[in-house]
Amino acid sequence: MVKAAQISATGGPDAFEIVDVSVGDPGPGEVRIAHKAIGLNFIDVYMRTGLYPLELPHVLGMEAAGIIEAVGEGVTHLKEGDRAAYASTPPGAYAEARVMPAAQVCPLPDAVPFDVAAAMMLKGMTTEYLFHRTHPLSKGDTVLFHAAAGGVGLIACQWARSEGIRLIGTAGTDEKCALAREHGASECVNYRSTPDFAPVVREMTGGVGVEAVMDGVGKDTFDGSLDSLRTFGMLMSFGNASGPVPPFNLGILGPKGSLKVTRPTLFTHTADHATCQAMAQRLFDKVAAGDVSLRIDQRFALADIAAAHTALEARQTTGSTVIEL
Repeated sequence: MVKAAQISATGGPDAFEIVDVSVGDPGPGEVRIAHKAIGLNFIDVYMRTGLYPLELPHVLGMEAAGIIEAVGEGVTHLKEGDRAAYASTPPGAYAEARVMPAAQVCPLPDAVPFDVAAAMMLKGMTTEYLFHRTHPLSKGDTVLFHAAAGGVGLIACQWARSEGIRLIGTAGTDEKCALAREHGASECVNYRSTPDFAPVVREMTGGVGVEAVMDGVGKDTFDGSLDSLRTFGMLMSFGNASGPVPPFNLGILGPKGSLKVTRPTLFTHTADHATCQAMAQRLFDKVAAGDVSLRIDQRFALADIAAAHTALEARQTTGSTVIEL
């Protein structure tokens, strides 16, 4: 039996219960992993509130790192005793240990600590697909990244700098803007003091606009994101931190410059085993080269998972947050 954070009904952070769950042996294609650290992500909030429906009761959490305790038949890329990390479906990471599909669990290099791995897998592989798989980006391009001082944002700032891409960030305070610039953002707009950020972004780009917008905020930034794009630009709407984007008239994309909009997800990319492992390896390479370092600004115990969710939703966090075991 292990401790796990479970919800039996959707709701606020108080929906969590710490329960004892049984963890058995892995079946074919599965592994059992004992967690050392667990990552906290906004997708966990979406599941807790019911925006992304789950069959209940359910243990939440999509990301963790630890030690492989057992492997099932057919698993060849991992063995008992290996260090490993993942950002993967199905949810279930908010636990001391779990049995899960092995295909998206990645061997973890010795040089990467467990807490760093737990903080970076989902956010880092999200950054990887935004820069390399969603829309062609090249050295010298300019992108706009919302919530640039958040967990994904600070990785994206560094990633852009390492590849010669100019990143304009947005954040909710002057302090967060300074943090984004420290991590590689060329400029940063405080969208609370300057809610109409699009004219500022256009001014920064000589009136042209940006090649791409990476928008994990959603409802509050969607219109401004479209207005920040250059002709044929791409809006990558990859999250809903302020709420889901409301329905809009597809026809407005034409007069705004034949714009493109996509709603990608990490787990579509990582569903293929080889692609998932390649994405993780590129992330590990960035970390090993010193191009990307992780800020873990908040640490919680599993028993305090409700407090962790409260802080995340209140935008009181910067960088990454981990649950330590």
